[in-house]
Amino acid sequence: MRVPFLDLKAANHELRSELEAAFQRVLDSGWFVMGPELEALETEFADYCGVDYCVGVGNGLEALHLLLRAYGIGPGDEVIVPSNTFIATWLAVSQCGATPVPVEPDSETHNIDPLRITAAITPRTRAIIPVHLYGQPADMDPINEIAGRHGLVVIEDAAQAQGARYKGRRVGSLGHAAGTSFYPGKNLGALGDGGAILTSDRAIADKVRRLRNYGSEIKYQHELIGYNSRLDELQAALLRAKLRMLEAWNQRRADIARTFQQALAGCGVGLPHVPEWADPVWHLYVIRSPEREALQGFLRERGIDTMIHYPIPPHRQRCYAYRSWDDLPIADRLAREVLSLPIYPTMNPVQVAYLTDAVNNFTHGRF
Repeated sequence: MRVPFLDLKAANHELRSELEAAFQRVLDSGWFVMGPELEALETEFADYCGVDYCVGVGNGLEALHLLLRAYGIGPGDEVIVPSNTFIATWLAVSQCGATPVPVEPDSETHNIDPLRITAAITPRTRAIIPVHLYGQPADMDPINEIAGRHGLVVIEDAAQAQGARYKGRRVGSLGHAAGTSFYPGKNLGALGDGGAILTSDRAIADKVRRLRNYGSEIKYQHELIGYNSRLDELQAALLRAKLRMLEAWNQRRADIARTFQQALAGCGVGLPHVPEWADPVWHLYVIRSPEREALQGFLRERGIDTMIHYPIPPHRQRCYAYRSWDDLPIADRLAREVLSLPIYPTMNPVQVAYLTDAVNNFTHGRF
C-alpha cells in the first residue's frame, strides 16, 4: 500500500467545483491584484480568527518580517525566538537587522518554554515570537505576562496552526499581532505562495498595508521604504473557498490524530503531548524515537512516506554560523529524534490502520 506524506490533489479535488468557480470569477473580473477578493478574504479570515484586521501578503516569512518592521524593530534590537522551529521565524528577525535570541522548547510540547524566557531578556529585547508548532498553540498566558512586565511585543508565528485554539481563543488573536502562511501544505493552503498578518491594532494593520505595497497608501505617493508583498486576487479567491472547509478538514485531522494516539499508545515511541488547554489542528503528527532513521527506513520500505521537522535546527544552519550560540541541547535532541507521520484530511481509515500497524510492527520487532 502507498501512504503519501501529503495528498494535496485529493483535497483540491474535493473542492474542485468551488475552486474552478473562484478562478472563473477572478478571470471574468479582469482585476488581479489588490481587489475585492482580497478584501473579502481579509474580512472573512479576520472574523474567523477573532481579530479586527487581516492583511494579505506574499508569504508567511514576509508576514513576520513586515510585522517586525511595523513595530520599528531593527538593528541593535533582540527578538526572542524558539530554538526549535522552521528557520523562517529566525530569518524574519535577521532580515530586519535585529538579532534572534533562541529559547529552548518544553520537551513535551516542543513549543517555546515560557519558564526559560525571562533569562533570555536583556535591555535590547524588543519582542517575543512564540511559534504554534505542528498546529498546537504555545502556552500564551505566561508569555504575555512576561511580555507585559518587560514592555515587549508578542508576535505569534501561526503559520502551522490555522484554526487552533488556546483556552477557547483562536491562535492569531493571542498576542499583539500574528503572521501566518498559506503555503499549499498548510491547513489553509493556497495553490501557490501566500500569507497574512492578523491584529486588532489598527495602526499596525495600516502600516503593514503600506509596507506590503511599496510603502504607499495612495498610488505614486510613498510614505515608507516599502516592499512588494501582496496576496493576489486569484489566491485570495481560492483561499476563500478553502476557508469554508477549514473546520471540517481540521476535524478530520483531529479524528486521525486521536486514532494514532490510541493505536500507538505504549508502542515505544514518544507521542505528541497535548495540554488540557490546547485544541490543536494537527498540521503535523510528530513522534520521537532514538531509532528514527531505522523506523523511517522501515516505513519507507512499506510505501509510507515520512518527513523530519526539522533535521537541522536554525542555530546549526550555515547561514547562522557567523556567531557561536549557547548550547541548545533540547533542540539538538529533537532534531535527532523527531519523525512526522502522514496526516491529512483525505487520509482514509485503511491507510491509517496500515500506518499504525507498521509502526507497531517495527517497535515490537515484527519484521
